[in-house]
Amino acid sequence: MTPSTPSTRISSGGPWEDRYGYSRAVVAGPHVLVSGCTAVVGGEVQHVGDAYNQTLTAFGIALDALAKAGASRDDVVRTRMYVVNESDFDAAGDAHGHLFGEVRPACTSVQVAGLVDPRMLVEVEVEAYRP
Repeated sequence: MTPSTPSTRISSGGPWEDRYGYSRAVVAGPHVLVSGCTAVVGGEVQHVGDAYNQTLTAFGIALDALAKAGASRDDVVRTRMYVVNESDFDAAGDAHGHLFGEVRPACTSVQVAGLVDPRMLVEVEVEAYRP
């Protein structure tokens, strides 16, 4: 049996990380895995009612975590978007295309019943690979 690869955990200081026991991002070898991000900044939901800008904000938080891990948007290989309202899929998809159109990572989008705060319309996850 080989020893496991050491990993690095990155915190954003968000209110749920300590309470729920998770990290904003984990670096495991060449992989950077970013936990779900929403449009919460300074404890407040941003862009209430605006799925496009909530998606941009959530991905911005995820990209900040990637940067702390030494990765960038160009290293992103997979994204996931959890959208509350079916009518917001195009807005979330357009925001994704704005940010990742040149990178073209694998992407999954699913509709969910709800998120932690009913004002949140979108939650995103990002995975990056840094060889």
